[in-house]
Amino acid sequence: MSVDIAVIDYGMGNLRSVSKAIEHVAPSASVAVTSDPAVIAAAARVVFPGQGAAPDCMREIDARGLRQVIVDAARSKPFLGICMGMQVLFDHSEEGDTACLGILPGTVQRFPHEAMHDAAGNKLKVPHMGWNNVHQAMPHPLWVGIEEGERFYFVHSYFVQPTTPEVIAGFSHYPFPFTCAVASGNIFAVQFHPEKSQNAGLTLLGNFVTWNPGEHDSACDMSGAACA
Repeated sequence: MSVDIAVIDYGMGNLRSVSKAIEHVAPSASVAVTSDPAVIAAAARVVFPGQGAAPDCMREIDARGLRQVIVDAARSKPFLGICMGMQVLFDHSEEGDTACLGILPGTVQRFPHEAMHDAAGNKLKVPHMGWNNVHQAMPHPLWVGIEEGERFYFVHSYFVQPTTPEVIAGFSHYPFPFTCAVASGNIFAVQFHPEKSQNAGLTLLGNFVTWNPGEHDSACDMSGAACA
């Protein structure tokens, strides 16, 4: 079975919302929500969503025999990670002291209790939940048509800390700056939920389904101009 876009199903994640959003922006594409490694391996593009806890996520990935096909897809084809699907791309998560996939160097850390207050001293809740501004740290084809500082929807208690700052594609504040998007080669991954982020999220997903990594990436500017 060959599909245009595989949405990885490892038993955790808002898969229906993700797949429906992709079908909306790419009505002519074949989209499969699948846990079949062969389907994922054959797909032209892969979306790796997820919700829940890192230990559960990694356990389910291994139980379903998906580790290697995820690693291979992240190395070889347009690959979009969402929420937990971003976090477990890194080496290690503080959540449950969990070894992750190690595709990108860095760690995943919990929002620190002592830092969670705003400028007026009011306590901020964890998880970070709701709409927040996303600032673009680099030009990238997936940012095309999205305004700098656009608002996206978040639900998370942990955030990634990349070892190599050059992979940081976007950041938000809660209350300090934290990485909310990374880009490396054919990988783009976000902490926020584009499928829940209305027009901005649909724009990002639409950019992903037409993205050809390596082609004219440097021609995309922060203002949302088209790629040359």
